Amino acid sequence: MNYSDQFKRVQENIQKAKEKSPYQQEVKLVCVTKNHDPSIVQAVLDNGEYCIGENRVQEFLTKYNAYKDRTDKLEYHLIGSLQSNKVKYIIDKVDLIHSLDRLSLAKEINKRAKAIDQKMPCLIQVNVSKEDSKSGLYLEEVEAFLEKCLEYPNISIQGLMTMAPHTDDRDYIRKIFRELSNLREKISKKGYNELDMKYLSMGMTNDYTIAIEEGANIVRVGRSLFGQRDYSKRYY
Repeated sequence: MNYSDQFKRVQENIQKAKEKSPYQQEVKLVCVTKNHDPSIVQAVLDNGEYCIGENRVQEFLTKYNAYKDRTDKLEYHLIGSLQSNKVKYIIDKVDLIHSLDRLSLAKEINKRAKAIDQKMPCLIQVNVSKEDSKSGLYLEEVEAFLEKCLEYPNISIQGLMTMAPHTDDRDYIRKIFRELSNLREKISKKGYNELDMKYLSMGMTNDYTIAIEEGANIVRVGRSLFGQRDYSKRYY
């Protein structure tokens, strides 16, 4: 696979979507390296990107250790469901956690961040479509959860994250993204102290352009950059 062509195509699509978006926002591309050999990180660097997204803690640690001499260049995001007992392994290594979805996890993140005198940036994961297969809070639960999270001084809530429903209905996907974008704006206008709703993480390979048009400023793209994953292999 010619990774340069793949990256160029995704970057062009991002630019076109930004031009359509009424928000005119800058967009961060998170390159999702899940189920790819650690050497794939070099392709990210070679194509002028720097943000790596991983779903599993064990696989993240493998890639982190392989490229720990590049930590001044790379930004690491934990984008998958996070077990509380795994927080201790990543708390000093990741730049942003996308999947804060319960108070027990918030408590553990706060505890581990406090131990290293750090404030951990997190996004609240929202299950806008209320699918049983997805983690995350429902829209109507987010504000109460957010207010609880603000009680933890070593957590910095920096926005919201969602995943689109499994459907070919592009209008429905757009509706889901728009609902989360509206919630972000609503929360921002309330002026909570110690809160910066600067990130809206929405959109993956199948729908990242729609997400950008609806206000996403973080998109999580893997397959369009690196091709199909080989699930017979594990890199941890």
